[in-house]
Amino acid sequence: MTRQTLRLVLMISCAHAMVHVFELSLPAVEELIASEYRVGTDATGLMGNLWRFPFGLGALAAGWFVDRYGAKWMLTIYLIGCSASCVAAWLSPQAVNLPLLFCVMFSMGTFASIYHPAGLALISHEAPRHLRARALGIHGVFGSAGIAAAPFIAGLVLSWLTWRQFYLVLSIPGFLLGLMIATMLTEHHRQSASTDDQQNGNAEPDDDNGNWRAFFILAASGAIFGFIYAALMNFLPRYLGDLPLRDNINAWLGSDGTFGGMQDKAFRNFAAGGVLLIGMLGQYISGRIAQPGKQERQLGWVIVTTAPFFVAMAFAEGNWRLVAAAIVSLVLFMQQPLYNSLIADFVPPRRRSLGYGFSNMMSFGIGSFGAWFAGSVLENAQQGRAIAYSSLAVLALAGGGIAFYLARRRTAMAAKVIES
Repeated sequence: MTRQTLRLVLMISCAHAMVHVFELSLPAVEELIASEYRVGTDATGLMGNLWRFPFGLGALAAGWFVDRYGAKWMLTIYLIGCSASCVAAWLSPQAVNLPLLFCVMFSMGTFASIYHPAGLALISHEAPRHLRARALGIHGVFGSAGIAAAPFIAGLVLSWLTWRQFYLVLSIPGFLLGLMIATMLTEHHRQSASTDDQQNGNAEPDDDNGNWRAFFILAASGAIFGFIYAALMNFLPRYLGDLPLRDNINAWLGSDGTFGGMQDKAFRNFAAGGVLLIGMLGQYISGRIAQPGKQERQLGWVIVTTAPFFVAMAFAEGNWRLVAAAIVSLVLFMQQPLYNSLIADFVPPRRRSLGYGFSNMMSFGIGSFGAWFAGSVLENAQQGRAIAYSSLAVLALAGGGIAFYLARRRTAMAAKVIES
C-alpha cells in the first residue's frame, strides 16, 4: 500500500470512527433519557430504531449522490450535519416534548447515513484488490475504536456533566474533522486499475458486470447482522450496569476516593467501552486472515460462532455478563472486513457506492428494528433478557447459513467453469 493510499485510508477511517461515535451516543445515555422522561426501554428502543432507520435507508440515496458528485463533499455534509444535530440535542430544553428529541435523533441518523457508501467506496477504489481486505480491516479497527470511544467519552463526561453537555462535546471533533476533509482530502475517482495493479494481476474490469445475485443474497445476511447489531448495541451499557465489579472498584477507591465512588451511569459506559475495544482486535484479526475466494465460508463461521456466546449473554449472571459480552464483541466485529470485501467482489467498480448504499440500507435500515425488538422484549416480557439474547443466537445461525450457502454456490460455479 503506497503512502498516499495509506494517508487517505487513515483520514477516511477517522470519519468512520466518528460515525460510530455518533451512533453509539444514544445507547450511552438512553437510560438517563428514560429516567428524565419517565419512559421504559420500549420508548428508548423506538428512539434507537428511529435513529438507525434513516441511517440505513438514507444510505441508498447517499450512494447515488456519491456516484454522481463524489465522496469528498458528501463526507463533509455528513460530519457537519451530525455535529449540528448534536448541538440541537444540547440546546433542547429539559421541558421539551419527547417527540422533538425523536426528531433530533432522526436528523442525526439521516446525516450519518452518508458515511458508509462514501467512505467504503472510496477505500475500495483506492486500495489494490489484494490489499483491500487489509485496508478495510484498518477501516474497521477505527470504526471499532469509535464504537468504544462513545461510551468511554460518556463515562468521563457524565461523571461531571449532563447528557445534553455530552452531545455538545461530541459536536466539536465532528466539526473539526469536517473542515479537515473539506480542505485536505484529495479524491482520485479511481474507476480503473492502475498500471501497477495491471502488472501484478490485480486489475479490476471497469464494466457494468457483477455478481448481483450473490450480492443480494449477501445483503440478506447483512440485514440479519444489522438486526443483531442494533439489538445488542442499543442496550449494551444497560446490560453491563450494576455488576459486582463496580462495587469492587468502589471498595478499592474508597468511599471518599477521587471520584467519590464510581457512579453506575459512568461505570456501565466504561464497561461497554472496554467490551467494544475488544471488537477492534476482532476487526484486525479478520482483516489479516481474510483470503480471497474463501471469504464466504470465513464469514459463515464468524457469524455462527457468535450464537453460543449470545446464549451465554442470555443466562450469565454477575461479572460473567462482562465476559460473555466481551467474547461476543470479539467475534461479532470480525464480520465487517469480510462482509465489506465481498461486496467489492460482487459489485462492479462503477456501481460500488450504490452497492454499499444498498447494503447499508439493509444492514442499518431493516436491521434498525433490532433496537425496537430488544427494547420491547426487555420491557414487557418475563425473562426478557433470556428471550432477547437467545433470539439473537437463533438469528446468528440463520445469517451464518446464508454465508455458507454463498460459499457452496461459489464452489459449484467454479466446478462448472472447470468442466467447461
